[in-house]
Amino acid sequence: MDAKVLGRFPAGSPRGSWPAEEFAAARRAEGEPAEVVMDLRSDAFLVVVPAQDED
Repeated sequence: MDAKVLGRFPAGSPRGSWPAEEFAAARRAEGEPAEVVMDLRSDAFLVVVPAQDED
């Protein structure tokens, strides 16, 4: 998956994925197709958007 990371949130946070979900929702409200994924290697939730093809 080619994606641009907009934000990184620790999975060990007391609120879990909520901060990442809230950040992604705010980006979607601005028109970006943001989604939350889990990066198991870094134990973090990432907010990503698909990479843009630069022609």
